[in-house]
Amino acid sequence: MNVMKYLYLLALFTLVTMSNVNADQQGKHLFILSGQSNMKGLQPEISFIPAVEAEFGKDNVIVVLDAESAQPIRRWYKNWKPKEGNNSEVTGDLYDRLMKKVSAATKGKKLQTVTFIWMQGEEDARQKHGEVYVVSLKGLLEQLSNDLGRNDINFVIGRISDFDLEDEKYFHWTLVRKAQVEVAETDPQWTWVNTDDLNDGISRKGKEIKNDLHYSAEGYIILGKRFAKESVALIKKSTQKEVESD
Repeated sequence: MNVMKYLYLLALFTLVTMSNVNADQQGKHLFILSGQSNMKGLQPEISFIPAVEAEFGKDNVIVVLDAESAQPIRRWYKNWKPKEGNNSEVTGDLYDRLMKKVSAATKGKKLQTVTFIWMQGEEDARQKHGEVYVVSLKGLLEQLSNDLGRNDINFVIGRISDFDLEDEKYFHWTLVRKAQVEVAETDPQWTWVNTDDLNDGISRKGKEIKNDLHYSAEGYIILGKRFAKESVALIKKSTQKEVESD
């Protein structure tokens, strides 16, 4: 090996090593994805994970997904209450399952940012709990913030689609849609993504769909990319604020 090639390889090794050390010192970017069937169908390894890894580096990203079809928000929010009467339903069990995964994935690791990505609401619309969705979603975010000991969590929500804009099947559909946007616009580190164009086309089963409850095969890929794009934007905004405050 000639001297110039040796020096080049040494410099390259040093650069990679220093980059890894710097990343470890700053911490990793944690992405928590949860919700019901349209989150379960996301398959983040196809579109979401490649996008965030391209932005931050594979070694700097932790992605945890846990979702369950046809479940209301009370399965995550422990203090959920209906508009009237007392709650006799199970609350928080899916949240506990999610947090076990988060704990295992982050054990011994320093976190630079945490981003919570939520795709849920269809079941609350069906069960007519739209009137308490704002309180429930804000409560869930506060619950997560307290459990992780952070007040800087980025939040991205997928607004439920145009499946039932007439409220004919799921009577609180438009109410939940409005609630999701209301919450997302409460804080500059929170945002929402549109899904109205994702439920037309061909499903993963090869069936043609139109304004379906679930998304097309291509729709899930687009959703993952949208979640990644908004997550990256929020992270850049938050890290820029930290730089300016320093």
